Amino acid sequence: MIRPGGIGDTILAFPAIEHLKADYTEVWVRGDVVPLVRFADRVCSLASTGLDQLELPDTEPPRELIEHLRTFDSIVSWYGSNRLEFRERARSLGLPLQSFNALPGINEGAHAADFFFQQAGGVGRAIPRIRCDIERREFAAIHPFSGSPRKNWPLDRFRKLAQTLEISVKWCAGPEETLNDAVRFENLWDLACWLASARVYIGNDSGITHLAAAVGTPVVAVFGPSDPQIWRPLGERVRIVSGALDAIPVEQVRSAVRDLL
Repeated sequence: MIRPGGIGDTILAFPAIEHLKADYTEVWVRGDVVPLVRFADRVCSLASTGLDQLELPDTEPPRELIEHLRTFDSIVSWYGSNRLEFRERARSLGLPLQSFNALPGINEGAHAADFFFQQAGGVGRAIPRIRCDIERREFAAIHPFSGSPRKNWPLDRFRKLAQTLEISVKWCAGPEETLNDAVRFENLWDLACWLASARVYIGNDSGITHLAAAVGTPVVAVFGPSDPQIWRPLGERVRIVSGALDAIPVEQVRSAVRDLL
């Protein structure tokens, strides 16, 4: 199974990928997501496979890549679903490729995780789960960033929120996100286990928010331009606060956190 995309998109496809699991299952994903895929027999980073060379004109893809792909009974790919050159080249090489749309259509209506799950033949709701056996502790984890600045609730409101909480706060950030005294992890599995130890998590519409929900931590997610009906994190203890980000007051988010605590 070949699943491109960021952290959140890939996590939402986990139920579909697990549903398709066979006697031997190999999964190719973005490099930083590799540590999170713990249900496959082998996991590879897409960058290490040379897969992108299948669609390069007048270029022979690596012989080892083609020989390896031909050993599979089935290849399910969310990669190249919108690139005809890739699909045609795969067919010309005799690869047993089945392409799925990497993103739900605008008018699909279903949550993205359900959309991916149904593509794979699944029935019912799809809730991503990443099991981290770790003891819960008394702190709130806050990640005030996302993949796009337009998805971010203002940082000063996160700071004001932190000042009002009745439990200690620990901030987390990615390698290139500027935030003093933040906890940082190079490995997403280590981050997942740390998030699993938090009493509550607060963040924007981001891959890390989906990760927190997947490990079972209670989550408050602040949504702005994205449609939470399609992209909200999933779990029994998830609260969504949505609207124009500049207009969402601290008290509204604080109320959602209090509800979970």
